[in-house]
Amino acid sequence: MKELEKIKSVCPSCYQQGLIEIIDAKIIEEKNKVWIIKNCKKHGSFKDIYFSDSKIYKKWMKYKVDGTSSPDVKTKILDFPVLYDIHKSQTVLTNLLVTNRCNLRCSYCFMNAGASGVVYEPSLEQIRKLMIQARNERPMGSKAIQITGGEPTIREDLFEIIRIAKEVGFSHVQVNTNGLKLADSVDYCKRLKEEKVNTVYMSFDGVTKKTNPWIEQNKNAIKNLREINLKLVLVPVLIGEKNIHETGKIVRFALDNMDIIRGVNFQPISFCGKVTKIKDERREKQRVDYVRMMEELEKEFNGAISREDFYPVPFVFPVSKLIELIRGETQVEFTAHPGCGGATYLFLDNGKPLPITRFIDVEQLLNFINKESEIKGPLKKLRIASSFLRNIDKFVDYDKAPKGFNLKKLLKDAAIGGSYDSLRGFHYKSLFIGSMWFQDAFNLNIDRLQRCVIHYTTLEGIVPFCSYNGLGIGDKIREKHSIPIKEWEKINDKSMKDDLRKDVPLT
Repeated sequence: MKELEKIKSVCPSCYQQGLIEIIDAKIIEEKNKVWIIKNCKKHGSFKDIYFSDSKIYKKWMKYKVDGTSSPDVKTKILDFPVLYDIHKSQTVLTNLLVTNRCNLRCSYCFMNAGASGVVYEPSLEQIRKLMIQARNERPMGSKAIQITGGEPTIREDLFEIIRIAKEVGFSHVQVNTNGLKLADSVDYCKRLKEEKVNTVYMSFDGVTKKTNPWIEQNKNAIKNLREINLKLVLVPVLIGEKNIHETGKIVRFALDNMDIIRGVNFQPISFCGKVTKIKDERREKQRVDYVRMMEELEKEFNGAISREDFYPVPFVFPVSKLIELIRGETQVEFTAHPGCGGATYLFLDNGKPLPITRFIDVEQLLNFINKESEIKGPLKKLRIASSFLRNIDKFVDYDKAPKGFNLKKLLKDAAIGGSYDSLRGFHYKSLFIGSMWFQDAFNLNIDRLQRCVIHYTTLEGIVPFCSYNGLGIGDKIREKHSIPIKEWEKINDKSMKDDLRKDVPLT
């Protein structure tokens, strides 16, 4: 056993009893795997997998960076203890929970009005304030927002919510949905596009009815979105012994529908919400780390996609710094902890997936970009542009690249268009394959939490995703600002049961 890092975490047993107890922890290497181990004086020791390939862990951790601190991200909420002093990353994506009601009852869901006994549903006035709070965040206002739930399409005023998001200045608006409402009506999808939704995030846990009881509705939603050309990202929750074996088949499905599907964002199960109190044996069987996900892709594609093709989120940090230098405008910093997720891009070449890493030396290219961003002095923009034109093709093997691939044009578009719009053409020719493994009380690393870039805007302030869900802070916030189901039913003159779909399995 080799100790790799000392960290701070929390005791999962204390958490299950309603307490958050900060304890010492270690990241260790053992038999080529990386684990988080910790010990509570009251409840003993705990051990949870982190990376089941130590080589990939070490590769990813090389890209850990420090971002600009964000004083508006709360480190103290309600009666929860302070886990750290100041947040070290700005918001890349704001989550806005518009309801905890849903038309399904998924077993792994973070929240559920039916289970909690209360309804959390902020008013339009509150929603506007929550959006403005995120847009006013220091040192840089959030530019991207995900409208989420529960199931946001349950709200009859969802289109107005989207309109408000555009009015207050969000340049990128996502709707996170199970897709059932979108499958019902192409006109509904058309309204989403007319209100300028940029991307639909749709739950998609498999390609068979056993793993995904709503597969036919998902396909209908995709058909409707294709008709009006509104792009989507598939979001599978990966669970051991449930759907992990369909990881590669989900990617195949996305590749077959690349004209409308922009990416697959895998989310290995996080044991929070309804599944916090789970026995160790079951948790170990259901736990999925990044490497286990990658192993399934390697099997499905016979090595045409491999773990070596994936890089962690902060790998692209130098790109935003360079664009900031060229454009003279502050850009979003991708400074999440390397453990927060990784990704690659796939192109189709003669019908076969081709990862970007197979024809671009991405590490040397990013090293080059990093050095260019350090250029100072007069005419620096001109000098940088000239250097790019001279050197950029050195990093591309055009004999292996997809037909028509032009890196110079992509980077030119990036410099002109900015860090988000810049890559729009790139996205539409490739498929993003990523993974975000949210933390829970069993595997929490406070150093990683401190660098979170996905934040909730709440009535108690801006809160990191993994403390909102993984440590139950969101439960307490919703509890404080909710009303009992019976009261909600009386006010709205309807039953909560009316939300439930009658034509599909509920879980």
